[in-house]
Amino acid sequence: MSHTIPVRLPSALIEHHAIDLERRYTDGWGMRVDDVATAPSGDLYVLAYVYRSTGSWGDDAADIDPDATKANFGYTVLTKYAPDGTVSATAVSGQDRHLRQDTTYGGPKPGLGDDLWWAKGLCLLPDGTLAATGPDDHTHLITADLATVTARHTMPRRRHDDGPKNPFASWISATPGGRLLCTTGEYGVYNYGNLLTNIVSLTDQPLTADSKPTLRALVSMEAEPEKHTEADLRPDLLWRGEPVGMAHRPRPSLSEHLTQLEPTAGSFAWSDSRLGRPAVLREDLFVVPVFGHIYRGGSRGQRFAFVLVDDQGQIVGQLGGMHLHRDSPFTGHIFEIAADPVRGRVYHLNRYGLFVWTADGVRVQRLDLQDKRYKLLKHFTLRDCTPDGELILVHHTQHLMLRIPCPSTPGGLGPRVEDALRAYARERTALKKQLQPVNWHWIDHTTPVHRL
Repeated sequence: MSHTIPVRLPSALIEHHAIDLERRYTDGWGMRVDDVATAPSGDLYVLAYVYRSTGSWGDDAADIDPDATKANFGYTVLTKYAPDGTVSATAVSGQDRHLRQDTTYGGPKPGLGDDLWWAKGLCLLPDGTLAATGPDDHTHLITADLATVTARHTMPRRRHDDGPKNPFASWISATPGGRLLCTTGEYGVYNYGNLLTNIVSLTDQPLTADSKPTLRALVSMEAEPEKHTEADLRPDLLWRGEPVGMAHRPRPSLSEHLTQLEPTAGSFAWSDSRLGRPAVLREDLFVVPVFGHIYRGGSRGQRFAFVLVDDQGQIVGQLGGMHLHRDSPFTGHIFEIAADPVRGRVYHLNRYGLFVWTADGVRVQRLDLQDKRYKLLKHFTLRDCTPDGELILVHHTQHLMLRIPCPSTPGGLGPRVEDALRAYARERTALKKQLQPVNWHWIDHTTPVHRL
């Protein structure tokens, strides 16, 4: 199995919009990998975002250049890779109405971009269906071959906006037993008029194209969202059998719990906090990232926590062993975690270290990225932990995925990382000679492009 896999861009999309791959991203275009999901078979699903902004904006058609080679665009690119890194399917979908100029790869309401918002996360459901999720509890179900969108669950961003109101979740992760760990938004959190992610919940029934399960609330970020009304209640999001809303929600909230743990920090220590994407550590235990307010002038040293919550909504602890300043995930705003429920491990990679914890929250390893053996990890983002216990990392600028096999015993990750980084250097050189990337963009000339 290959250690290093290129993230491919379909040539049809590049040619259609005449994308100059030699240009810098500061010139108004870019590409990023938002998420990776791994199937038990070893197949990889990669969710990428490709965009260009030429400076022309507005809803009026007169403000838009009809020439596809000059127009703004924004696309989700979904790609399925075999375990050896070959591409088996590619699908694209137009997104933001301000970034979509023609109907070749996006129409008035295409694929994953209904209305204004787009997919940010992937989850492989137990039946093999792919769930693409995004802000404002948008969820789209896609067949495993990326051929068809079988269900759409969407929500207006603001409570008074027009549009369909059939939301599901902003993030989804599957447990080993097939349940779904989800996050959902609420109006009125911190007095905001739009949806902010505030509830962590669990389903006991499957999500399918024909049925949407009830979400059982486990814990909330903010205890009492201001200006939340009965009109904002969702019949599919319940706590103790009743819709979550106003004062009816799990207590204590995460912000209340964390404030109680550190009363000397003051009542504003966790004010305006946010939820990250939860991870499944065991069938009955989850890790919920919480991070404090992000300041424009820099937030290193701000409070953050990775809280352990069980499947009954009890807060049972948190991941330990991280320093607020020395290990801060606020540098680069890197709050992603990956969990291995089979072996009971949690992983986190930021600009300062690669961290490993056991299921009881004890930190067993920290690989210091100042160490020259691991320094290259600063250029990667941790995106997934496979069912086989491999970490999937994505290089920020070279658009390559790196597999790192983890040891079965805690604390032995260092040699595996060293070996993987050496293999990465060799395989990157071989791939560069074979595929001839343009400015580290890897072009797929053979796989047909399917529009979702």
